[in-house]
Amino acid sequence: MPLPLAPAGAAVPAVRAGNSATESPGTPRWAGVGASDVSDSGAAGRQAAAQAVGGREAALVIVFASDRHHLEALVEGVRTCAGDAALVGCTTAGEIWTGQAGANGAVVFALGGDGFAVSTSVSTGASADLRVAGASAAAAALAGQSGAHQVLMLLTDGLAGDQNEVVRGAYSAAGAAIPLVGGCAGDDLRMARTRQIFGDSVLDDAVVAVSITSDAPFGIGMGHGWVKVGEPLVVTSSSGIRVASLNDRPALDVYLEQLNPPAEAHDDHVAFTNFAQTHPLGLDRRTGVSIRFVAGADFQARELICIAQVPEDGLAYLMEGDAGSVLGATDEACREALAGLGGRSPLALLAFDCIARRGVLGDDGIAGEAHRLSAMAPGAHVAGFYTYGEFARTQGMTGFHNQSLVVLAVA
Repeated sequence: MPLPLAPAGAAVPAVRAGNSATESPGTPRWAGVGASDVSDSGAAGRQAAAQAVGGREAALVIVFASDRHHLEALVEGVRTCAGDAALVGCTTAGEIWTGQAGANGAVVFALGGDGFAVSTSVSTGASADLRVAGASAAAAALAGQSGAHQVLMLLTDGLAGDQNEVVRGAYSAAGAAIPLVGGCAGDDLRMARTRQIFGDSVLDDAVVAVSITSDAPFGIGMGHGWVKVGEPLVVTSSSGIRVASLNDRPALDVYLEQLNPPAEAHDDHVAFTNFAQTHPLGLDRRTGVSIRFVAGADFQARELICIAQVPEDGLAYLMEGDAGSVLGATDEACREALAGLGGRSPLALLAFDCIARRGVLGDDGIAGEAHRLSAMAPGAHVAGFYTYGEFARTQGMTGFHNQSLVVLAVA
């Protein structure tokens, strides 16, 4: 199932800035989360936003919604409660909210109060040049923003190409001092088209950037829970997101032989993707193993198609996991994020959780994971979504992850 790449000679991405919002001094800091599973999209937006905003003046409103919704109607419903707040969001492969998780619904997160300042921007036509799109969106969102604590959130179209390029571009604008966090939009594992929300517009092929500054700390944590299968393999031939050979043999043949998936996964795109979401590649790094989601296969060329670049000549592992290892990584990511708050109580947690982890946990398991997130930070509001890739850069130039959980803690 090949992923769409930028067409040759495509135009440079376009960027536009959104609104900035700063709360008046003296307003208590607050966060809120709302969720709705009603089928009427406008009503779902109004219901979830009303719960999240609660009649207060929000600085930022974030929407995580299934693409089964009529998104324009849903955004219109959210706006009725969001007022003049900066409004962003994306489609999902499942939604997470305080103590619960599910699919086909809508979740709205809102924050406001003393000490928060927010600025947003978007680059459209991102696949034409993902590095330029990341740099442009980041630069516009960060323009004029400063504070004791700052984070840059990215919500992107993960089907637009190698998301490492988005990180490289955003890093060139943000520098080493500002951490990056966020996730790639989903479409319930159809791998056809994801959407991004910016202001009152519903877009695709876009990079949405949100700068949040605060007078209290942020913390970022990450974990994945995958374990190595067998001996390391040399990536003997690759080009971008395509892996042609492992140990000088066709990559798809090596993958199928060593992991022994069901027979239908050998020649059916859907069956292969369903199996591969719980069997990623692990790339050997100095800082540990970096996970790559195997999003599809080219059955004619016998290649693996990943959602981010796999460098040639590096070492790779086949990976697998179970519910125990995945939930252990949930705790790890939460602990790391909360440690970044320096002893302050968390106001909210935002979770960017890969769809592959949901595939391991199943419907009962994702409810358990949502309860686990809430239990790690009692009293904090929790919101998030199941992604096609996650962003977490706190040091160095790299920061795109696959099949991991990234948690942003807000004090």
